[in-house]
Amino acid sequence: MTIIGYLGDEAGEATVRQATLFATLTVDVLPEGIPASAYDVVIIGALDPGALGTARLILASQPQTQIIFLVPPDRLDRFRESLPFIPRLAAAWTVDATVPPRALAEVIMKAAKTAGRRNSMTALRNQINQRVTINPSVSEARRAEEVRLRQLALSQVYLATLLAQAPDAFIALSLDGRITAWNDAAERLFGREAASAIGQTPFDYVSAEVAFVLRDILHLGGEGESGSGREVNIARKGTERWLELSFAPIRDPEGVVVGVSLTAHDVTERKSGELRLSQSERRLRTLTETLPQLVWTAKPDGLCDYFSPQWVAFTGIAEQEQLGLRWLELVIHPDDRERTRDHWLGALEGRHSYDIDYRIRRNDGLYRWFKTRGTPIHNDAGETTQWFGTCTDIEEIVEARELLQTNAELLEQRVHEETAKRSEAERALRQAQKMEAIGQLTGGVAHDFNNLLQVVSGNLQLLSKDVVGLPSAARRIANALAAVQRGSKLASQLLAFGRKQALDPKVVNIGRFVADMEDMLQRTLGETIEIETVRGGGLWNTLVDPTQVENALLNLPINARDAMDGSGKLTIEVGNAFLDDSYASDHQEVAAGQYVLVAVTDTGSGIPLDIIEKVFEPFFTTKPIGKGTGLGLSMVYGFVKQSGGHIKIYSEVGEGTTIKLYFPRSLEEEDALVVNDHGPVVGGSETILVAEDDEQVRATVVELLTDLGYKVLKAKDAASALTVIESGIPVDLLFTDVVMPGPLKSADLARKAVERVPDLAVLFTSGYTENSIVHGGRLDAGVELLSKPYARETMARKIRHVLNNRTQRMEARQRLAQTSPAIPAVRQLPRAKILLVEDDMLIRMSTTDMLEDLEQDVEEVGLAEEAIALLERQDFDVLITDMGLPGMSGDEFCAIVRERWPGIAIVFATGRNEGPLLSDMARTALLLKPFGVDELRTALTSLTLAPGARQE
Repeated sequence: MTIIGYLGDEAGEATVRQATLFATLTVDVLPEGIPASAYDVVIIGALDPGALGTARLILASQPQTQIIFLVPPDRLDRFRESLPFIPRLAAAWTVDATVPPRALAEVIMKAAKTAGRRNSMTALRNQINQRVTINPSVSEARRAEEVRLRQLALSQVYLATLLAQAPDAFIALSLDGRITAWNDAAERLFGREAASAIGQTPFDYVSAEVAFVLRDILHLGGEGESGSGREVNIARKGTERWLELSFAPIRDPEGVVVGVSLTAHDVTERKSGELRLSQSERRLRTLTETLPQLVWTAKPDGLCDYFSPQWVAFTGIAEQEQLGLRWLELVIHPDDRERTRDHWLGALEGRHSYDIDYRIRRNDGLYRWFKTRGTPIHNDAGETTQWFGTCTDIEEIVEARELLQTNAELLEQRVHEETAKRSEAERALRQAQKMEAIGQLTGGVAHDFNNLLQVVSGNLQLLSKDVVGLPSAARRIANALAAVQRGSKLASQLLAFGRKQALDPKVVNIGRFVADMEDMLQRTLGETIEIETVRGGGLWNTLVDPTQVENALLNLPINARDAMDGSGKLTIEVGNAFLDDSYASDHQEVAAGQYVLVAVTDTGSGIPLDIIEKVFEPFFTTKPIGKGTGLGLSMVYGFVKQSGGHIKIYSEVGEGTTIKLYFPRSLEEEDALVVNDHGPVVGGSETILVAEDDEQVRATVVELLTDLGYKVLKAKDAASALTVIESGIPVDLLFTDVVMPGPLKSADLARKAVERVPDLAVLFTSGYTENSIVHGGRLDAGVELLSKPYARETMARKIRHVLNNRTQRMEARQRLAQTSPAIPAVRQLPRAKILLVEDDMLIRMSTTDMLEDLEQDVEEVGLAEEAIALLERQDFDVLITDMGLPGMSGDEFCAIVRERWPGIAIVFATGRNEGPLLSDMARTALLLKPFGVDELRTALTSLTLAPGARQE
């Protein structure tokens, strides 16, 4: 029912009431101020500033209301020119206040129809919102997710259908002014298909005045504003058309404006005065023939007397064949005829309006759904003289409605699946955050624990000299040192879980590694455990720390033995595996790719589902008190994660457990694993600056170094240590903890100290690297690290090695600075092709000069990996290599060279008293750092050159 309101003087009220009689509508005279109830049409007869303000207030609260201004004829043109610039009032109707009531009635009916169309859109929106109502008893998070999913599914269908069927042109613009959406009405209005319009800018084919308005709209919409009533005039094919533009910002799900939507409503008829009652039949036909709907008219008794060309084209029945007939019987679907007829008869009797959906037969015999509306036209006496009707194609809407109805269960299922998936993702995130927090905690605990162990270990080692000859005391000290070692292992496991240990990865074939451990595993687990190893063919290599792999392959079987209560079957499988994108999407912590798989399966009691996620947490154990620390699996977990791998556990109570370790595949060749052989412990007389924040650790280290003969300076933090360096006191070695309080970090201390004393040697020590000198699980190149807790012998060898390297660098620098002639060779050496491997540039340059003075052919590189690549391309007689190389160590490198190139003589350049123990020690020599040309000549002279050596 259309509701009309009037604001104005009594003379205007009389005209309005008479006009509404022609339109068969009723009118209410509104009180002053804003009406309390909504009106479809409000007519304002008193044109003054107060009336304009009242109209804007009405539209602010009731935007669907149509405003009609009755303007005196002498002010009409000027008022119409200014109206487009008044916010919210630009789309108002303007009528000459002196027009006859019948003409005013026509305007009122048009305004009421526009209001009805907008109300229908609002009702449809409310219907959609009602369809997506969610059960209020569910949780807020789940309700929000279900609303989003339902609204997305519904809105996509409805939006596409509504835009396609909308009579107004709809255009979407990106913020740079390019067209991103263009509906059917836009194609008809502008004569451009969507394919040619989308991606272009509308400014290219409109006048400068229209382009100015469009740019202003794009600017306002981009700022988040919306508006309506902007009118522009366009000319197409020689015809002028007036368009009423409405716009609003387009926002993404986060609320960011990404574009502007633009609706163009054709108001040419209103602007040109064709809305007046005096328009001719020819213009009426022109209007009906341009509408996208099928148009018809009927006499008061219901017999049709006009069908538009669109109707004739759709049904395939000539207009003359349908006139005067009961067309409902001809084209309406048989299943719809009875209810359609009853509804039509009720409308003819005035019991209700004519508004119904039914199927109409197409010219090919098929049917489509249409929404049909009929409006009665009345004479002055209020009698129906004509029916005017339209049929709007709603086939897509009906199909969408049916699709939504038939797929309701599927949609509900998808909502449940998405909710479950989201819950699983949230659970996995919480678990990952918990494990990360525990890792940070355990890393910090391990750091403090290592400091305490260092104090205990150092004092016990100092005390051991005082109890020589006292077996009982020596035994107690040995037991205490053994406990320190167990504590060190515990701290190492904590660091492994926290992924804070400094790994020493090698390229290994885990299948061969497992085969070598079979005997040890059998002895460890006992004869009551049956062990089966399964190794796949063509196993890939992987880059892992062999020591940590060995620890993992011991911890997992020992846990399995306990789960089997000492009796059962243990299966260790090694094979290649590929984790695809599907698996990676379900396990966010792993990347898709090729992996080497190690699976350990037992036939034990299994793990209950409620605790399976806790088994990798440190200190969690199901064993009785005193039977386990709960760190075995957590150490394996941290090692696998730090190696870039993935760990998965499968278990069933009463059936057993399988733990799968995935290590990333390596395309490099397998490294040869060698055992280091350390020389005897020696001290020295150099000056060492100890920077350590823990007072007890500092005191112990100072006493150990003093006992080895060194002169020791001490500092409590990095800033204090830098002050000692800058004081000018001679210092040979900076021995600093990695983690210390204060604004100056240890890595920055080392850098600044070397800048001030270029010959200074630096040795870091820590039980917790905190990634300051370790990146990617490996030490930075050129960095020396002594991990806490350490034994006296380990510290002594490491310090001696670092100091010997320093001496060699100093002598190299001095040699490069000399300008004296080359040192003559005391004895002519056979000329040989020598490969020199040394990472320190100064030592490498000095040694090259000495070899050239000895008339040798020299090739020099800085890394073992570079040397191997060079050996594969060239032949060499002698290899001279440093043992403390970054990346691959000198021990490993020498073992590979001896295995692959057995004819090459090898000189070990090292600060240790012994070189590595090779499978074949023939034609090797030890060159102790620091060395000069005489020591180098002696080492080369001691070698028996291979037959291929060249002599001059």
